[in-house]
Amino acid sequence: MELRHLRTFETVARTLSVTQAARELHYAQSSVSDQIQALERELGVELLDRSQRRIRLTPQGAVLSEYTNRILKLLEEARWAVSRPGSELAVGALETVGLHLLPDVLAHYRSLYPQARVRVGQDNRGELYKAVRRGDLDLCLTFGDPPADAGLCFETLAEEPLVVIVPPGHHLAARGRAGLEELAGEPFLATERGCGFREMYDGSFGAAGRRDAPSKEPIAEVSGIGTLGACVAAGMGCALLPLISVRGQAARGEVAVVEVGDTDLRTTVTMTWLDRNSANPNLTGFQTVLRRQLGS
Repeated sequence: MELRHLRTFETVARTLSVTQAARELHYAQSSVSDQIQALERELGVELLDRSQRRIRLTPQGAVLSEYTNRILKLLEEARWAVSRPGSELAVGALETVGLHLLPDVLAHYRSLYPQARVRVGQDNRGELYKAVRRGDLDLCLTFGDPPADAGLCFETLAEEPLVVIVPPGHHLAARGRAGLEELAGEPFLATERGCGFREMYDGSFGAAGRRDAPSKEPIAEVSGIGTLGACVAAGMGCALLPLISVRGQAARGEVAVVEVGDTDLRTTVTMTWLDRNSANPNLTGFQTVLRRQLGS
């Protein structure tokens, strides 16, 4: 059996659509059909039931699908094992987590494992999860839980309160506390859709958020929390962010922190890694340091 035929069959078995499989694999539909038929001729069985409008796996196809998944997983593990240096640890993080949480963790890890080489990268949540799935990262640190994926493991390390930042001269600055409904009457800025910080805002004030909270669209969207904080400091409006990301600005007097008084808004700090990488001693050592440093 050719490997490309197995990859094509796995995609068809997962999507139950030749059209979707062809799109995902960048093949012509006729090529996908030809590869499946070649596999059926070699095995002497029908793998797909084509009698209905939507194809289904035959009993033999279901059995082969299980074996194909295991074969492809083993091949991916082999590729990963021989292509990555055994002494290197690759860690990815959101910019905020990397700036405010990782330095102490990395310093402590280095003191315990002086021979280990650590590579650190920053990106948005979606790209970090993709890099973990590919094996380019051993672990990533984000706010919130990762998307459902059988190959990913995750663990909550800590909780971080969400607060509202306002310009220093704002009428809520001196009070330092306000209810959700009162805050909803203020102009808010937010990051772009798809960003984890935007998910926090939408979950608190947006139409898809809390049923007891008023829906509120932001007056402006910006590309990152650095710009977001600068716009708040300039007097454009307010913003909802994890407390850890605004402590520096607040200490310098650039913004004022307002706690949400009538509800407990929080996000989680989460580490995510590949299940198949769980026995990596560099990874397990780093996870132990993370748990100690972040209080889990």
